[in-house]
Amino acid sequence: MSTEENKAVVHRYYDEVLNAGDIGTLDELAVAGYEEHDPLPGQAGGLAGFRQRVEILRSAFRPCFTVEDVVAEHDKVVVRWTNRGTHEGDFLGMPPTGKSFTMAGIDIHRLRDGKLAEHWHVVDLFGQLQQLGLLSTPQATGGSTDK
Repeated sequence: MSTEENKAVVHRYYDEVLNAGDIGTLDELAVAGYEEHDPLPGQAGGLAGFRQRVEILRSAFRPCFTVEDVVAEHDKVVVRWTNRGTHEGDFLGMPPTGKSFTMAGIDIHRLRDGKLAEHWHVVDLFGQLQQLGLLSTPQATGGSTDK
């Protein structure tokens, strides 16, 4: 598959699955042995685990991903995104706060034969938890930083 075709698959994942909630589309976008390198606690493996992950994120946060940048080379597609959402459902034992958030992240997807096969990511979880009120913000000490 060309890098442009791989990018199109990844765009469909963000648009149709994460944003629109069409989880069934994962059956045509991902391989059965999908490998998540940063699983959520308790997340199963393979395509079933991928579906589980999306269901958890969608039910907890009602996410809206904006794809900011896409870079592709060979079988990898890197996406820089912004996610805006509201904490409306339980997330890993944390009850909903009803608060909204905006967070940034970078995903690396590896594709095999035109399908999502592996995923790595870096996300601003710290910032998200602060915005949701689930992590307190340290207070300034008021001291001088001069030496």
